[in-house]
Amino acid sequence: MKMAEEVVLGIDVSKLRLDVAVLSTGEVFAVNNDAAGWSKLTGRLKGLAVKAIGLEPSGGYERDVVRALRRAGLPVRVVNPHRLRQYARALGRLAKNDRLDAMMIARYVAELAPREPRCDPRTDQMAELVVARRQLTEDKVRLGNQLEQVRDPALRRMLSQRLRRLAAEIVLIARRLAEIVAAAPDLAAKDRLIQSFPGAGAGFSHTLLALVPEIDDANRRELAALIGVAPFDDDSGQRRGKRRIFGGRAEIRRVAYMAALAAARCNPLMKAYRDRLVASGVPPKAAIIAVARRMLGIILAMLRKDEVYNPVHA
Repeated sequence: MKMAEEVVLGIDVSKLRLDVAVLSTGEVFAVNNDAAGWSKLTGRLKGLAVKAIGLEPSGGYERDVVRALRRAGLPVRVVNPHRLRQYARALGRLAKNDRLDAMMIARYVAELAPREPRCDPRTDQMAELVVARRQLTEDKVRLGNQLEQVRDPALRRMLSQRLRRLAAEIVLIARRLAEIVAAAPDLAAKDRLIQSFPGAGAGFSHTLLALVPEIDDANRRELAALIGVAPFDDDSGQRRGKRRIFGGRAEIRRVAYMAALAAARCNPLMKAYRDRLVASGVPPKAAIIAVARRMLGIILAMLRKDEVYNPVHA
């Protein structure tokens, strides 16, 4: 590989292989997606002025290589796959294979420069547990619906046992999340502040801490857009379209919606806000999204000021 002032690389990740593209030279090479391959890759990049390395999520197969590159002090950017494909289509690049994808990732990172993600082993561990809890919860709901239609006694017993086991595993994951938070003073302090808001329970708090590491830097508008509760304009010329929420992190939005639903029932301030919106003609579900947006703004202010919830200030 030739020396360059600033090197930008793209990596297409698969289960067994990493295809690596160097934007400045057009070189593409491959290494194994294992410890030996990561060592070979970091050794090859040693001494180069690496500006950025981009890769896109690949079902978890990218996690270890990201850790290896970060340990080597290399700047890694995780690219949004949907945005990457839209970018490729905008350039008229419809062909797709591993080598082309690696070069497209390198070009995307060089031109659009996604922000470098935070690297915190604690929140990474929490994120893994939060995702597992969500999957178990979905399985529990699916089995519960199936059990309602089953009549065979033996099958009902099997499904009931599986449901109890899923419920126990969900409780264990919740306890594990609480242990991780309690063991970290900074996370425990944030968790205490978030849960002081009526309607924001442990599930919402742990999901927010695990899946929104940008919460320390984002303002309220950025946070609403990240989570997907920010309405976007749809206007053109004299036409005034209906504002709709779009994008964001769906997993957090689902939890935030349920927290907002609880807040609209048990928090007098949020209940009055929801009732005022509905009375003015806002659809009930849209009113709950508005409650979620306001709730996130209040929680963000609480974290900034290091103050528990106070309805007077809210």
